[in-house]
Amino acid sequence: MNSTVIAGHPAIFDAEGRLAPWTSWNRALDLEMAFYRQCPWDRGYPRFAYVTFLDADWTPSADRTDSIPSTQIGMGILSYLKYAELRGERDGKSLSIARGMGEYLVDEALTPKSGKYPSFTRSTGKRDCFPLPEDAGSQADRPFEIEPDKGGIAGYALALLAEATGERKYLDQALQNARVLAANQREGDAFHSPWPFRADFRTGEGRGAVSGNTAYVLRLYDALIARGFGEFSASRATLWSWITGYQLPSALSDGSLFAQFFEDHDTPSNRTAWAPLNLARYLLEKKESLHRDWRTDCDALIDFVRRTFTHSEFGVTVCHEQDEDKQAWGGVVSTYGAVLAMYARAIGSAALEREAQAALTFALYAVDTEGRPRDIFVKAEPGGWQEDAHTDVIHNVVDALRIYPEWGD
Repeated sequence: MNSTVIAGHPAIFDAEGRLAPWTSWNRALDLEMAFYRQCPWDRGYPRFAYVTFLDADWTPSADRTDSIPSTQIGMGILSYLKYAELRGERDGKSLSIARGMGEYLVDEALTPKSGKYPSFTRSTGKRDCFPLPEDAGSQADRPFEIEPDKGGIAGYALALLAEATGERKYLDQALQNARVLAANQREGDAFHSPWPFRADFRTGEGRGAVSGNTAYVLRLYDALIARGFGEFSASRATLWSWITGYQLPSALSDGSLFAQFFEDHDTPSNRTAWAPLNLARYLLEKKESLHRDWRTDCDALIDFVRRTFTHSEFGVTVCHEQDEDKQAWGGVVSTYGAVLAMYARAIGSAALEREAQAALTFALYAVDTEGRPRDIFVKAEPGGWQEDAHTDVIHNVVDALRIYPEWGD
């Protein structure tokens, strides 16, 4: 008799000993989204957007008042827009929640209007501050620091929200983030990315020579250029030149140019899986329009992640976040599953399809029968980091279901 339990569910294994879903993917996905529709709203914002640490009863953690607005909300907007499209929603509920997240970014989460990074979305903050004060930096950010790459995430999400809603204020903030990024962009080299990982928004003084997450600034530039803002063409070209000339080749060696992404870490050499996976996702989505060998680039990125950041849980190959954290958090496991699914379909690999499906099946064990997710499978109760529990998970499941809809049954 099998006694294995994963995130509160008795584990189910098929005849070949492979982990099987505890319920269908579609049911797990819809249960979670239905649960989040019950989230309380405060001051016009869904609580799960501006509070990073919540339990399953929507109660904020007493000992964690820090927050990560750009990543948590940026990925949340992408998740809700993608889910609404997948389900062909007509009630507008997911879009309404995405608007609530966007309103918080625009109205509450900006730096002051002066300095080197003016009116720029914050990477970290403090909950229950409306708006965030000037010294709101938390986790491993210093009080007046921001992370430029997080402005790329938030800006790109707001550009898509502007397209979905027709509201100019979201586009205006996306433009502001992009203009600030372009103004502070440098060429980069083998030891420096085009932006430092952290910067004092007042002076521009950088901390951390390498910022591994380049994909979302690239996406932000692309989205705005597509809307007719040609002012970003040169900045985009310079960024792409650094990615192709320095960052992608580093995946073939030590991956040092994929260091630093997570807000609560500041070791300069700390490589992450999140950054190369999201660059691979970008290349796979854009492969038909790229004037280079996307296959070679994606091979390098996926191989780097698989050899550096994967391990086994219950016979499933899963991905951990970074050199300094080898746990299978929900955000990175679902990212790995989704990107691997895209890559497997693109190259026609049945073996990698199975690995991707298994990783996402494992990730969805974190959702309980009431739709309440855990941020990590070993946690005794639902809740935790809202990015790892929810906002950076949903869009990954949707991406996989778009390619393999049969996996949802």
